[in-house]
Amino acid sequence: MVRELIALGPESRAWIYAADRELAHEELDIVREMLFPFLEEWTSHSKELMCYGNIFHKRFLGIFVDESLAPASGCSIDTSSRFVQQLSEKLNVNFFSRSEVYSLQNDEIKAWNLQSLSHSYAKGDFNDETLFFDNLVPTKDAFLRRWLVPLKDSWINRFIR
Repeated sequence: MVRELIALGPESRAWIYAADRELAHEELDIVREMLFPFLEEWTSHSKELMCYGNIFHKRFLGIFVDESLAPASGCSIDTSSRFVQQLSEKLNVNFFSRSEVYSLQNDEIKAWNLQSLSHSYAKGDFNDETLFFDNLVPTKDAFLRRWLVPLKDSWINRFIR
């Protein structure tokens, strides 16, 4: 059952997948054409999940499940991962890269490789106040409150010290 994000409880589980490139407008349409029907049919142990999903900033796929009615089981989470993999293949984009983090600078999303993050920081490419996306937020509430935070307040900060 697809709901508006606002309809889901604050403790709803969140999964944020980052595409390794910005998606074109036609690709955003494809994502939504595939995502919304998937969410309508997504179940856990034959129970309908109260969920929501969308693309944010032309790059981040967010999927949210309010587990107050039915929890997302391991099997249902595997099903969603397979869906995201199919989406990746259809669009020729990687939603599963864990080697990059993303900042928002001058209304532009910038990707940074974790291996060279401290070098980029030392060069002055960004600073402690630069906003970074925390794609590891576990809940809807965390997504709304701290998905985008200054580097100094992010777990990403440990890679530059």
